[in-house]
Amino acid sequence: MCGHYLVDPVACSPASGWEKGQVENQVGVLRRRFFVPRPKFRSYAELNAWLEDRCIAYAKANRHPDIPDKAVWEVFQAERSSLVPYVGPFDGFHAVPASVSKTCLVRFDKNRYSVDARAVGRPVEIRAYADRLECWQDGQIVGRHERAFGRGKTIYDPFHYIPVLARKPGALRNGAPFKDWDLPPALRRVQRKLERQPGGDRQVVEILGAVRTDGIDAVEAACAEALSHCVHSAGVVLNILARRREPPPPLTITTPDALKLGREPAANCDRYDSLRRTTNGTITGAGRHGPTEALRHEGSLRRDHRHGGQAPARATADHSLPGRRFAEQICREGAIC
Repeated sequence: MCGHYLVDPVACSPASGWEKGQVENQVGVLRRRFFVPRPKFRSYAELNAWLEDRCIAYAKANRHPDIPDKAVWEVFQAERSSLVPYVGPFDGFHAVPASVSKTCLVRFDKNRYSVDARAVGRPVEIRAYADRLECWQDGQIVGRHERAFGRGKTIYDPFHYIPVLARKPGALRNGAPFKDWDLPPALRRVQRKLERQPGGDRQVVEILGAVRTDGIDAVEAACAEALSHCVHSAGVVLNILARRREPPPPLTITTPDALKLGREPAANCDRYDSLRRTTNGTITGAGRHGPTEALRHEGSLRRDHRHGGQAPARATADHSLPGRRFAEQICREGAIC
């Protein structure tokens, strides 16, 4: 902690308050100044915010003891640039090992806390902070709760038991972790509708299982969308979540003026009819479109026509080998009239 805040500790004798009288005196002054009468807060965060506001207000309203013509706040602002910058809170905790029971619970300071069902059967490390408690296993957090003070309390996180519900969906109605479970409004409405249907508990478990992958906010939005369409089945909710996980469509690229076509091509298949001719030959069995001619060897067909249709293979003797083979094939099949 001293290395984190860059402070140099000074050792004092045990049980010797007079060696650090100034420190003890200032603690008493602040206690009487801000905590009389004793205030009450719901959390440490609320207490720290309130105390910061009271300290700033006091610094602005009171004069500095060594510089009477300036307020404490003004002197602090003038010296602020010379102070060591604040690097954040110190990660200080008390770590102890613990075993996970078959009911997904660990025990710490006479209270019990739930952990993820996948952590059952293996040890975890409990990190106890002043305001919270974290359970670590294999470098991952398997449970996080607000720290409870007192004894005999059991703190549950219902989402830790979702894998258990997959095997026993009936526990959703009467299980201890799910009593007084404060679900979001839309998700609660879907649960109430499905509870009145056969197999509805299993559908609710399927929807709750999506919280692990999509988050509670996404599942709540999917339930609200399904209810807006007067449906509430698990298949519809999961389908909405799957659609929202799809990547967004690509952005439309604006075409520069220099690349725009002056004459856009028309989708007209009749243009292919202009490649067909009926002048220099007839293909047997041409179909409903009448006689046609293969234009690939139009020159050889024209010469054959000038020679009266005699010896088509000899007429193409002067042409390349592919043209000769084409003419011979036409001759064998009897395609030229």
